[in-house]
Amino acid sequence: MLVVNEIFHSIQGESTHAGRRCVFVRLTCCNLRCTYCDTAYAFEEGEDMSVEAVVGAVKSYECNLVEITGGEPLLQPEVHQLMTLLCDEGMEVLLETSGSIDISVVDPRVKRIVDFKCPSSGMEKRNMWDNIHYIRENDEIKFIIGTREDYEWAKDIIYKYDMTARCPVLMGVVYGVLEPRILAEWILTDHLRVRYQLQIHKYIWTPDARGV
Repeated sequence: MLVVNEIFHSIQGESTHAGRRCVFVRLTCCNLRCTYCDTAYAFEEGEDMSVEAVVGAVKSYECNLVEITGGEPLLQPEVHQLMTLLCDEGMEVLLETSGSIDISVVDPRVKRIVDFKCPSSGMEKRNMWDNIHYIRENDEIKFIIGTREDYEWAKDIIYKYDMTARCPVLMGVVYGVLEPRILAEWILTDHLRVRYQLQIHKYIWTPDARGV
């Protein structure tokens, strides 16, 4: 069984898949408490569903792209069975996970989007840097920037681990905290080889809308 916060069909708002139709499976529970978290409702809210029922709900939307997110989805051991079954169905499976939990055991067919936490999140010390060694070229690394300190820290980490040679590296702002234009200018000034992203679902709908 899985504790599921919500399952919905929307436009992918982030990552290199932004703009595509996507089914989202948001699982309940998180081991982090980021200062800017926009899904705190997933910390505890949820209903029990069998893995088979979740697969059935995903298939009902007739959409081949599915993202498993949270909360922190890797906290629920049964998520691995879910991802494997979805891959077996021929679906393109994305996993949105923090950098705080081992990603090495995830089905290799899954595209892992690893969100390493910057200082302003308050969770910087929870990053599991061993995960860097498990990153493949079809994975993605994400940094959410709230301050200039975050940006400089992320830039140093990118260079230290040669991240842009491993996989696409995404960088976006904490919505409502850092002006998007400012981050864009920093990236341009430094010729940083990252992919800038906006959370486009927050512009299509309202920033606090759920189920989108």
